[in-house]
Amino acid sequence: MSGWWAYLEVRTRRAVDADVLCDRRLSAVRSVWEALRPLGVGLHEAERVVHARYEALGDRVERTPPDPLGLPSLAARAAALPGRVVAVEAFWDGDTVHDWFVLMVAVLDDPEGEGHLATVHHRSDGPPPGVAADEAGRALARHLRVPFHFASPDVPDDDAPRLRKTQRSAEGP
Repeated sequence: MSGWWAYLEVRTRRAVDADVLCDRRLSAVRSVWEALRPLGVGLHEAERVVHARYEALGDRVERTPPDPLGLPSLAARAAALPGRVVAVEAFWDGDTVHDWFVLMVAVLDDPEGEGHLATVHHRSDGPPPGVAADEAGRALARHLRVPFHFASPDVPDDDAPRLRKTQRSAEGP
């Protein structure tokens, strides 16, 4: 444990531990840094103090799960697929339990096929599924430097043309 922890006031220690327990690392670092900066403590040392608190509090920390539509999560799933990603595609599907939702897939070549990246359901605290999938899909496609296809981002349509069918039609029989 960093010796700097002992220099923090009890109120600051409680605030830092509360931030750590809720996995708010940056807020915790800022609190430590602001409290210890008059003593010459730099940002790197403040990060080490907070890291030590994460270790001390261990399993009690409520880790924030990664955003399934975040670029790091989608890129990791795409990298784990068995083929070369040649495009990212989003399309609507639905059922009687979940209503409409959007499936995001990586279109693969060699071996040809597709790999599931995410299922985007309606969330009360977020944008509609079409908007969320469109934004995430475009970001991933830019990252991978491949095309993105979403035939109907604004209106649920499970009959909208799919990328492979569109490509095959353009190539001919």
